[in-house]
Amino acid sequence: MLNETSDNSLIRNIAVIGSGLAGLTAAIFLGQLGHRVRVFEKSRGPGGRMASKRVADGSVDIGAQYFTGRNPEFLTFLERYAGRGCFGPWNATFGFQSAGDRWEPFPEETRYVGIPRMTAITRGLSEQVELTTQVRIARLHRSGDRWRLVCTEGREHGEYDQVVVTAPPAQTQELLAVSGLSTLLTATQPPGGGILPCWAVAAYFRDAPTAPFDAMRPDSDVLYWVANNSSKPGRNDAGEWWVLHATPEWTEANVDASAEKVCNDLLAEFRLLTGFGGTVDDSVAHRWLYARSASTAQPGYLWDQSEGVGIAGDWLVGGRVEGAWESASLLARAMQTG
Repeated sequence: MLNETSDNSLIRNIAVIGSGLAGLTAAIFLGQLGHRVRVFEKSRGPGGRMASKRVADGSVDIGAQYFTGRNPEFLTFLERYAGRGCFGPWNATFGFQSAGDRWEPFPEETRYVGIPRMTAITRGLSEQVELTTQVRIARLHRSGDRWRLVCTEGREHGEYDQVVVTAPPAQTQELLAVSGLSTLLTATQPPGGGILPCWAVAAYFRDAPTAPFDAMRPDSDVLYWVANNSSKPGRNDAGEWWVLHATPEWTEANVDASAEKVCNDLLAEFRLLTGFGGTVDDSVAHRWLYARSASTAQPGYLWDQSEGVGIAGDWLVGGRVEGAWESASLLARAMQTG
């Protein structure tokens, strides 16, 4: 955790762009230091890729499927700011399919999920910050030694001493380019080139399929991930909702396909994988243009002290949900000392 300060001479107005885990973490830590922080989110609510889609009688996690707590401070942070009851271990069976169709278990590790949905975590964290939703910041405009934020509709949203950007790489690079932040733009290009897209399908079965594991990484050209969402704690579904993630290669080849085609193709592969011949009672598709990082570059965060602009996100730490928290923590510490 950061060292708190009460020196009013150091208090700054800070804008955070994006309310995923990285943005909310940065806002909470910077607020803990006594700064005045406002978070801007282009969507209707917080969450980023820790997203859940509303379905009949509940919701399904269509983005990040689980997270780890390899750094115990991460779990402590969630308990303190999101609430102890908003997440818990997913006591499921995990397996991957090696060449030759042989199934093997995942390495032993505690895996956590939000309860009753992944968005419970970011909803809880967002209660600790000042959040403005449905505003997409399109440009930063220099006004003396401060930054004015301008949205896509041309309206200004205040002046700030510093700005933290936690959008996906492509959106971050676009914002930096139009704002004249060439040094930071150049720094984002090596790690930002490897963000992979993903088509996701949630499928409902009144009569549950039979599968070797609750969560699976198949050896498939179509499916990258398959999981029984109803096996997660707190879901209480009648029947089972399953989540299917396409491979990046298949997604890129079908990035503009219709939702109907995506559902049909992924469910056809699911039938081959499980041997399930029953009825699919409902399905919904969602396209993630920026799903996960393929880059091995791990600068952790980016901070231009002369401009007062920083960048955080899991893509700067090699991916993983926990990486978003780590990146934002490192950036907040750098802003504290610099």
